[in-house]
Amino acid sequence: MTRQMKLIGFLQAQNCSNYPASWRHPDSKPNWFSRDYYQEIGRTLEHGKFHLAFFDDRLAIPDRFGDDFRETIRHGVRAAKLDPVSVALTMGLATERLGIGVTYSTTYYEPFHVARVFATMDLLLNGRAAWNVVTSLNDSEAANFGASQHLSHDLRYDRADEFMEVVLGHWNSWEDGAVSFDRESGLFADPAKVHRLDHQGQFFRSRGPFTVPRSRQGHPVIIQAGQSGRGKTFAARWGELIFVIYPNLDIAKKQYADLKGTLAKTGRDISIAPAVYPVVAETQAEAEDKFAAISRLAKPIDALTLLSEVLNYDFAAKPMDEPFTSDELASISGLQAIRDRVVSLSGKPNPTPRDFVQFSGRGTLAELPTFVGSPKAVADQMERWFCEGGCDGFVVAATHVPGTYQDFVRLVVPELQRRGLFQREYQGDTLRENLGLPRPQAAQAPTRRRASRPDSAGTERGRRERSKQNQNQGG
Repeated sequence: MTRQMKLIGFLQAQNCSNYPASWRHPDSKPNWFSRDYYQEIGRTLEHGKFHLAFFDDRLAIPDRFGDDFRETIRHGVRAAKLDPVSVALTMGLATERLGIGVTYSTTYYEPFHVARVFATMDLLLNGRAAWNVVTSLNDSEAANFGASQHLSHDLRYDRADEFMEVVLGHWNSWEDGAVSFDRESGLFADPAKVHRLDHQGQFFRSRGPFTVPRSRQGHPVIIQAGQSGRGKTFAARWGELIFVIYPNLDIAKKQYADLKGTLAKTGRDISIAPAVYPVVAETQAEAEDKFAAISRLAKPIDALTLLSEVLNYDFAAKPMDEPFTSDELASISGLQAIRDRVVSLSGKPNPTPRDFVQFSGRGTLAELPTFVGSPKAVADQMERWFCEGGCDGFVVAATHVPGTYQDFVRLVVPELQRRGLFQREYQGDTLRENLGLPRPQAAQAPTRRRASRPDSAGTERGRRERSKQNQNQGG
């Protein structure tokens, strides 16, 4: 086959995997705060020729349920979170070809800071870095950054659009070949090949010049996961790899085709990868027993805590069987794709909290599609999704760590390779080469130069003009 799957490991720099009950599994390693823990996972994924290891993140522990953090701490519901960049870099330095992706928010950071963090990581990893662009979700995150309330959903994306213009503008402001490092002539870098951004917009001002030269892959790969109406528009504009949640293959086919259509209107064809939970064993019976045991680890508090977090709505404030009013549904400012999915799957325009628990699957294995069985059975399910128009690959989530990744690499990857569905070797050294993505172009020298001593009005006009020029070059 000429078309092959993309495989991504779905990771957390915290006390559990995506599955909050994973820490309760008897085979989960407790040293989640250690270098060895993440390096072992990275080596396993690289041995399995995974394209990317991707770290999710939040900027607060889940404490929206009942406005109280104690149950979160008591039950370990994603209760501890390390800085994902530090963790990811630890993993990246222990691997050679595996891409390393990190979630970073456009809501509570500054563009220059994010641009420098990821450009630095990309250089240190020889062109293997990726940035998962998110808008933060809830009031708890706002409170940690000194704000009383979270920004509204669409306003977050308006800010994020401009955020991307600034980050890409900085990343592209060093031309290729700018650095000479010529000791004989004394030339470190050509100043004609380094440009100021001079961005002034609605949300941000950022002058430059940027402090980090371009990497081997140009700049980090952009990952996006927006599935709401506004989020999908954002993903189509900026994403180079898109992560999604599709509850089943029938819905996957429809939503995959719809998103591909949206991308086609922009002239882009981007890989789309849904998240899944694989539970694999030597035989079907063993796998089903494993699945049953892992499912029993989940507790009701997991679902309620994580629903409150991700929707930015306190589920403790509403009886379980009382329908949400239309105004209450409209007020949900968190991840609206989950709200919309619950409305669609339940068939109710005004679902209850119990419907949210049931149809979101939040905090349980039901949140994602589960591929359960022998290596052949799991590969059969993945092949069907891939070949019948449901995806371009998969984000593999772990039911426990590191066992899920070890089982998948040992049992499923060889079967996918045997069928010609997955790569046997990496295609190159950089993440872009391995994903089949083009290397982005750097900015060219600006057509206008700043006057040496302009008046104040001239300065403002010049800044606006240069901002427009450089935004076009960077975006």
